[in-house]
Amino acid sequence: MSARDRKLPRHRAWPLTTTDITECLGPYVSRVTDLRFLTGHDSGSIALGAAWVAPNARNHGRGIHPDTVGFRIDVHPVDASERAATRAVLRAHALPQLHEWITEAITADETWRLTGHQRYWRLTEGRLIHHDEA
Repeated sequence: MSARDRKLPRHRAWPLTTTDITECLGPYVSRVTDLRFLTGHDSGSIALGAAWVAPNARNHGRGIHPDTVGFRIDVHPVDASERAATRAVLRAHALPQLHEWITEAITADETWRLTGHQRYWRLTEGRLIHHDEA
């Protein structure tokens, strides 16, 4: 589906496709509970985000539905003129790192799995940097 059909402005485009992510993750794609192509405000230099949604209560004793526990991947829009270059960098570096992060998370201990985690990949001046938050 084109960016226009998904309500992205003409000057914005997603640097990755569902196929890119599926090919990268292989069988681990079944662990992804939410794959989002964001359309909102400018994310700055963030091109890709991933999160582990833990099975913990968020508000006043309410639990999280079991279907939401797992990995969430967010593809952030970039300038359309930079899409091809960004895609190449993400496919070469960020997607293998995402695969590794998910592989490590699957085998992580219970303490890690009971806490939410996030990782962002930023592309600034041609350099890809990832940042973790817990």
